[in-house]
Amino acid sequence: MKMLRFLILACALVGASAPAWSDDSDAVFLVANPEFSDPTYRHTVLLAAALENGGHIGVIVNRPTNQSLSNLFPEHEPSKKVVDPVYFGGPFSRSALVAVVKRDTSPGRGSVSLMKSLYLAFNVSTIDQIIEKTPNDARFYVGYVIWRAGELRREIDRGLWAVQNASADVVLRKDTQGLWEELLRMSRRITASTAAHDASGEAGLL
Repeated sequence: MKMLRFLILACALVGASAPAWSDDSDAVFLVANPEFSDPTYRHTVLLAAALENGGHIGVIVNRPTNQSLSNLFPEHEPSKKVVDPVYFGGPFSRSALVAVVKRDTSPGRGSVSLMKSLYLAFNVSTIDQIIEKTPNDARFYVGYVIWRAGELRREIDRGLWAVQNASADVVLRKDTQGLWEELLRMSRRITASTAAHDASGEAGLL
């Protein structure tokens, strides 16, 4: 039976189609500043991409829940094939189920390309097909994060996030424990290296 019958969470989903996205820019990782006091985002890593309206959308990639897809949809047999837990994607539309899937072509209607071989799917029927055909080539999230035009830029300028190139393998890696610490150390090394390079350049001009 189609998961659409059991998708209790989907009543508040983003309609039957994805939001308008900008297809010409890859998604990035946002690494939360250690001083970010909001408990929703404390010690988080987000995968974020641009929208055509100037806003951004994303999911938290390192917040696994204690729920499996089969727990949420016990009567849906294909859900039992999903090994990974469901992740908390963000505080917006917490009753919505979205999926990040690794594949060479679009998984179907209501999905958009994040980067090469990585797509974000919003459409219920498309998510249903992903679960039935390639359940362990995807990660499933409840909720997501959305920023209005200019909002994410202001947060980055305030120092709330460090920005890094995203990797599909990191997004879908089995164990995300310690991911925030790992990327934070990397961001600090990059910042220190850039500062040293800039200082060297300035010294050379004196």
